[in-house]
Amino acid sequence: MIRKKTITRAFTLAFSGLLIMVLMYILLLLFSQAGYLSKEVLLSSLKDREVHFALVLSLETSLLVAAVALFIGIPAGYALSRFNLPAGAVIDTLIDLPVVISPVALGALLLIFFNTTPGLFFQEHFFQVVFQVTGIIVAQATIVIFLAIRLMKSIFDSIDPAYEMAARVLGESRAGAFWRVTLPMARHGILAAFILSWARALGEFGATVTLAGATKMKTETLPIAIYLNLSAVKIEKAVALISIVVLLAFFILLSLRLLTDKGVWYR
Repeated sequence: MIRKKTITRAFTLAFSGLLIMVLMYILLLLFSQAGYLSKEVLLSSLKDREVHFALVLSLETSLLVAAVALFIGIPAGYALSRFNLPAGAVIDTLIDLPVVISPVALGALLLIFFNTTPGLFFQEHFFQVVFQVTGIIVAQATIVIFLAIRLMKSIFDSIDPAYEMAARVLGESRAGAFWRVTLPMARHGILAAFILSWARALGEFGATVTLAGATKMKTETLPIAIYLNLSAVKIEKAVALISIVVLLAFFILLSLRLLTDKGVWYR
């Protein structure tokens, strides 16, 4: 009995110790910027026109992209979850590709595409993308839409299809069962997917800078503003921008945790 208690205590200490080490590492990273960040620097940065521009542009594009991602992700995720699609494994793999490959590589693919005949035709007849604000939206959406599809598939997978079958037995069509049964059950999961999609779009850099460029006061999102200020050795301003990004990410993720604690994905 004593030996078992000793092993249990050692197990708990070892695993807890590793968790504490990871948490200490994160806190050290966050507090390492304290030497560059003062009250005066933070206040002056908050009044800075460039910071305002980057913050507003980031929020506008990321919220728009998150909404579009959910608009596409809900039906696409449902189709992946419920329909018997041919070559399902291949489709699943293709859906995951934009999420897992390097954002810079994805941005390069987009840049090459918009310089081919179909891409040039699109830019000529619809809207310009390369080195434009619309390029930010396209770059973010190319990653976030596929993330939203994957999230929504997981959410629909967690809902027992028996509920839909019961609704159909009672006279609902497949579409009616989706709108009246499945979608309401997935509402917390949909909100959580929106928050995650928004957070991912807000932090997107690699594909965005490759396709839309890094032009001050034009395509300058928060991550790009950090990059430009670090490149210009404006460390204090870059640290202030990093603080804004960290605070935004913290409150977004905290909201997600509070949401999921209330009902995991659905209730």
